Amino acid sequence: VPMGKTVFLITLLVEGLAAFNAPYAPSELLRLRAPAASSPSSRRTPAAIAYTSMGIFDGVFGSGQGASMGTPPGKKVQFGSLQVSEMGIGTWAWGNKLLWGYDESMDTELQEVFNLCVSSGVNLFDTGDSYGTGKLEGQSEKLLGQFMQEYAAANPGKPYPYIATKLATYPWRVTADSMVRACNASSGRLRRQVDVGQIHWSAANYAPWQERALWEGLARMKQDGLVRDVGVSNYGPKQLRKVHAYLESQGVKLASNQIQYSLLSRSVGDEVKEVCDELGVTMIAYSPLGLGVLGGRYRKGGQMPEGARGLVLKRKIEEAEPLLRVLEEVALARDKTMAQVAINWCMCKGAVPIPGAKSLSQARDSLGSMGWRLSRGEVDALDSAAKGVGQELVQNIFQTS
Repeated sequence: VPMGKTVFLITLLVEGLAAFNAPYAPSELLRLRAPAASSPSSRRTPAAIAYTSMGIFDGVFGSGQGASMGTPPGKKVQFGSLQVSEMGIGTWAWGNKLLWGYDESMDTELQEVFNLCVSSGVNLFDTGDSYGTGKLEGQSEKLLGQFMQEYAAANPGKPYPYIATKLATYPWRVTADSMVRACNASSGRLRRQVDVGQIHWSAANYAPWQERALWEGLARMKQDGLVRDVGVSNYGPKQLRKVHAYLESQGVKLASNQIQYSLLSRSVGDEVKEVCDELGVTMIAYSPLGLGVLGGRYRKGGQMPEGARGLVLKRKIEEAEPLLRVLEEVALARDKTMAQVAINWCMCKGAVPIPGAKSLSQARDSLGSMGWRLSRGEVDALDSAAKGVGQELVQNIFQTS
């Protein structure tokens, strides 16, 4: 198993084993009202119980007013030299058997997922050269390359979507040349030029001497025309300023920083967003559904994820129940799903979320988060409920300060 995913799995297990003692959101935040009438609409979560606030939601739900933050609904987002859709699609699960249960038999549906997303206006897909388990390392890039080629053949003249790939910070990648070679290898798997080349994670926490070589490699990739733009991932405010300054000294603009960001992972993201705005860097939000916790499928006392994710997330799902109730109420009032509200919250915060989609149903659900915005009151209500959850989801172990 590639080192990057192994360490991240360990991080997830730490999350599940941690002794969380934080209380639930203050009980006075919510007031139970009569259960909502059952609806045949598949857009609503089953067995929904509606909650309302004592004042905070008054005049907010159903107002239709967009939050005065983030990119206006439907408008393209500036991403370096590119104009990308308000939401992209993450492909971590495409090839990952360990955490996401990937099997080659899924490839046909994944092709349909790709086609649906592109035809629905999504023009950004995120991947990584380490995405895939064991012998399937790089499988996500290979599938994207295949899917793009087949989509282009069936839809001549239509533009390709942009592909942002992350190059893993393996310990043997200690020179600029090694990063350039990795980028060329990714291009081979993708069967085309990489649009955005990204450093997957910073080495600052464990091998700070490696950072300069990674940055030099990133600059070389842009200067040599191997990529259109460059970005980083899991960089905190301090390291973000450093890599931005270095690239600027080389005449290269840093286009993006991709971090874990959701209603369950806010604190680091809020700090990073301030620096991104200052530097003109686009913030990409991975895991906008909190590894599935915010999607509404898993609830306290009900179904839990299978395998490693279930062991890791059971405690967090139980702790997040008050937040999930508020999320559910917003979704019911909007005739949206909980997942759509959680993803839209990221957009309202000015980030470009990249939810994963390994089935057509997941893709359709995520696509329903585009083209509209939560009201400011709804965003504030969700923020207040999220603060009551207690300890946030553990950050990626490679997230720097």
